[in-house]
Amino acid sequence: MHDPRVPETLEGWWLLHQMFRLRWPEWQSRPAAERREAAADAAQALGHMGRGTDGTTASCTLLGHKGDLMLIHFRRGFEQLQAAQLAVARLGLAPFLEATTSYVSVVELGMYEMTAQIHARLGGRGLEPGSDPFESAFDAEMEEQRRRVEGRLFLDAPPRRHVCFYPMNKRRGESRNWYAVPFEERARMMRDHGVVGRRFAGAVTQVISGSIGFDDWEWGVDLFADDPLVFKKLVYEMRFDEASAWFGEFGAFYVGLQFSPSELPKFLDGEVPKLLRH
Repeated sequence: MHDPRVPETLEGWWLLHQMFRLRWPEWQSRPAAERREAAADAAQALGHMGRGTDGTTASCTLLGHKGDLMLIHFRRGFEQLQAAQLAVARLGLAPFLEATTSYVSVVELGMYEMTAQIHARLGGRGLEPGSDPFESAFDAEMEEQRRRVEGRLFLDAPPRRHVCFYPMNKRRGESRNWYAVPFEERARMMRDHGVVGRRFAGAVTQVISGSIGFDDWEWGVDLFADDPLVFKKLVYEMRFDEASAWFGEFGAFYVGLQFSPSELPKFLDGEVPKLLRH
């Protein structure tokens, strides 16, 4: 049953973020030939995982103490995410990778305004909420919306150099509870929130994913940009809108450089890997 208080969502790629710390002393203690073979095999495997109609994998370095390497897997479902995780675990490089954290979510497009419009349209046709005709008509409307925005739900990993990932919640405290705010007010705040994001549309690609029921936070946010300063400006400006100022809670931020899988051996040799343009 479609509850008019609950905004509908459309889902796309399933995402798995894997963050690792490289065991540098152990890695560097191995014979050079062994390192070269493991690096080449890992680069080939990541290259194969990094392309395809059934999903891609973005390879990123990490800056700071939270890790050295972040892999972002875009897949069609849980089984495919599990296969990606197993493939990484079976790499010859795996014994030198220490998992620091991970994140599971699904690309999500919130439909606040569309939810209200569909309810109003169907009500205007005399359909009773909760009835079988209403539910069937509602599902048909949502399927039409899904077809319209499919490209946003299954976009390729943006080929931009700088990457930022962070999880976030909507506050559920005693004095401020996002889920207790009337639907119309939540819709207005999210509309204003979206206006800020659209001002940065040409400078940053945002991938918003839902993680309620999948991980410790409610959403994950991936930002891809050619200039990392955009991350600061975007996040800072959004802190001033109502949705964030009153209800936004943020987890740890992970930033780094996206690179081509073929550059992995350079990274393992202590060089900054490049994102090659094809």
